[in-house]
Amino acid sequence: MIGAKSTFALYFGNRGFFPASLLESARSEMIEVMKKLGHDYIILDAAATRNGAVETVAEGEIYARFLKENEGKFDGVILSLPNFGDENGAVAALRDANVPILVQAYPDELDRMAPELRRDSFCGKMSIMDVFVQNDILFSALKPHTVSPAGDLFADHIDHFDRVCRVVKGMEKLRIGAIGARTTAFKTVRIDEVALQRNNITVETFDLSEVFARMNDISESDGAYKRKAERLNGYADFSQTPPDKFAMLTRLGVVLDAIVQENQLDAIAVRCWLEMQKQLGISPCVLMSEMNNRGVPASCEVDIGNAVVMLLLSHASGKVATCLDWNNNYGDDEDKCILFHCGPVPQDMMTGTGCVTGHLILDNAPDISSSHGCNVGRIKPTPFTFSSMLTADGEMKFYLGEGEFTDDPIPDNFFGCAGVAQIERLQDVLLSIGRQGHRHHTSVTPGTVGAAVYEALYYYLGHDVWVPQEEC
Repeated sequence: MIGAKSTFALYFGNRGFFPASLLESARSEMIEVMKKLGHDYIILDAAATRNGAVETVAEGEIYARFLKENEGKFDGVILSLPNFGDENGAVAALRDANVPILVQAYPDELDRMAPELRRDSFCGKMSIMDVFVQNDILFSALKPHTVSPAGDLFADHIDHFDRVCRVVKGMEKLRIGAIGARTTAFKTVRIDEVALQRNNITVETFDLSEVFARMNDISESDGAYKRKAERLNGYADFSQTPPDKFAMLTRLGVVLDAIVQENQLDAIAVRCWLEMQKQLGISPCVLMSEMNNRGVPASCEVDIGNAVVMLLLSHASGKVATCLDWNNNYGDDEDKCILFHCGPVPQDMMTGTGCVTGHLILDNAPDISSSHGCNVGRIKPTPFTFSSMLTADGEMKFYLGEGEFTDDPIPDNFFGCAGVAQIERLQDVLLSIGRQGHRHHTSVTPGTVGAAVYEALYYYLGHDVWVPQEEC
């Protein structure tokens, strides 16, 4: 579902004092724009109301029934005002829409201001917003105040609104799999499952003993094993991986995929040390990288909070996401740092195919000799959005920011998959994040989509969202 665009319900407001002739052309124009931008849509039949628009409360109720009949088939409503529009009909039509609503008003033209030509949509939009606030109807409104659907500005508005809708929809009734118990050393990733459940996020837990037992039942002759082995060989460079380690990784990959499918999980958080290294001689990084690359968020160290954040960031960007450590300073540059993890970074975010190696850090621990599975490489330069989430006082609390992965070099002997991140006022951001008690992890996705994520989480979903870059 990565990159799937929203379906919109099209709504047209009317007020009889203003030209009804504008409505027919607006319907045609908006349909054409939706097709051009690649969005599916639903639209009320033109014969259902006067001019296929909504003015009166009675017409609003007709439109409300239309939405009810199509419930689940649309992700947002585009409320278009070809003329002033009537706020009473709009309230009746949309008070129970239960999806984001974008209010768009057509601009007047200075040479078309005669009574039979003028729109007054500028004022109509103010009235709609006013009465929606009075009725606790949430809506989106973007700058400039009026915009023609035919222009590039409206395409930008739709792009933003699409991302808002995808996040709002994507946060409905999530199921996150915790593969193993939280590692004792990582109290930083503790999470309140009840707080998540109150926000329709269910956490399902799976003991590692069950995972290991299921792996023992998988034969290399099984179809699932063969398919997974073929996929992994096509995904990363395993030339340095011993055959027995590759076989063990493949078995684990089959089991993780099965758990996701059987339990209809949206994302997973994996206990990735030290049992796998000690008992199986592997690290699951490359498996998590491959899952992340096909849109199944997999976070490290049973970080359930960042599994959720990876999912919402991916919905917003339409691209992959990953979970990284705030790991190293970058020389003396106070606005740069190295973001890193052992290898769960999806290939779509890497400069090239990763090379699967042993875990050069954990292999120094007692009772571990060689634990292959780390997907070593570099993160490619790109703007990115970063975020994380914790639970406190029964609530979910997020931070949100934007930065850029640069092409600055990282030493060749630097282990894992890393990138140099440039973030404005980074030192203040890090200090603020630390004082708020946030994780040593942060989730990132390509693209600057912070505004859409903020609007979805804070405005529509009612979460505590903090933007340290603005506060700093």
